[in-house]
Amino acid sequence: MILDVALGEKSYDIVIEKDSLKKAGKFIHPFLRGNKVVLITDRNVDKYYGNLVLHSLVNEGIDAVKMVIEPGESSKSIDKAMEIYKFLLDNGVGRKDLLVALGGGVIGDLVGYCAATYLRGIDFFQIPTSLLAQIDSSIGGKVAIDLPYGKNLVGAFYQPKGVLIDETTLTTLEEKFFIDGMAEAIKYGAIFSEEFFSYLEIEDFSLASIKNGKSMEKVIYECCNFKRQVVEEDEFENGRRALLNFGHTAGHGIEKVEGFVGHSHGEAVGIGMCLIAKAGESLGVTKIGTYERLKKLVAKTGLPVQFPVKIKGEVVKAMGYDKKAQGGGIKLIMLSEIGKSFIMEEKKENLKNLVDRGI
Repeated sequence: MILDVALGEKSYDIVIEKDSLKKAGKFIHPFLRGNKVVLITDRNVDKYYGNLVLHSLVNEGIDAVKMVIEPGESSKSIDKAMEIYKFLLDNGVGRKDLLVALGGGVIGDLVGYCAATYLRGIDFFQIPTSLLAQIDSSIGGKVAIDLPYGKNLVGAFYQPKGVLIDETTLTTLEEKFFIDGMAEAIKYGAIFSEEFFSYLEIEDFSLASIKNGKSMEKVIYECCNFKRQVVEEDEFENGRRALLNFGHTAGHGIEKVEGFVGHSHGEAVGIGMCLIAKAGESLGVTKIGTYERLKKLVAKTGLPVQFPVKIKGEVVKAMGYDKKAQGGGIKLIMLSEIGKSFIMEEKKENLKNLVDRGI
């Protein structure tokens, strides 16, 4: 299955094909303008797929080298970016060469950021291996690293040359990482499609079912298609694309306060979505019953729904630093009901009241 992200000269394809990793070199070769490809992955992904993809590149006659970094959000830092820049320089990587991001959201964001900034921009290609990356972060060109003050505060809009998705990689995920990705799938249904949300409610998308042969193709395709449509309409997040941040303002706040070692991204977003839905009902802008329905699906998936009250004050403060904050206000993504969302402008001083309503 192929989805075309139509962005003029920056257009690219999302290829969704089972067992495609062993043919990655054939997909990537047409985009190589120079002589060298640098494959960047993390230690966890490398043990399963690093050499498979590297050999597929070499078998296409490509001069390819591999760099392996430590897994986890802590690698999405300026220090790790500096290590990558040094590796690229040591290996003589030039402006026409290409980077390949093989891994989850951290790898995609970090490698994309380095591609956007090294030599004022070189090409890169996304091979997402986690569910979260396959259905969300690998698409749309948002690349970034974290700062001590918050998540994704330094970055760029920089589109890849292509995205290759092989759902077989999901079978080697730890359960917590699979569940993480389901938070983003729920998000798409909540903000865009009651029909898709209902599909997630009815079907069993546990990791055990995937390992037993249940296909994720429909979930991956539908989510990628939602993301594609939004990116085509609003590449630089000046309007509708902001809706994709549903649950993320509070979620990022929780992650930051916990030093990115407490709740995972998906867990924090699951909590954030429930918080906002409940607060929306309290404010009268969200249809009654929306919160209970959302909470039930989030919990069914295995994600937490309870806000960590002990760090409420710190989370509220961190929310004020969110990249969607402008001056004394912040854009919050609210639900009018399942499948329908809107942007609400709120003053920063009202964030505590909003969180109190959502707990």
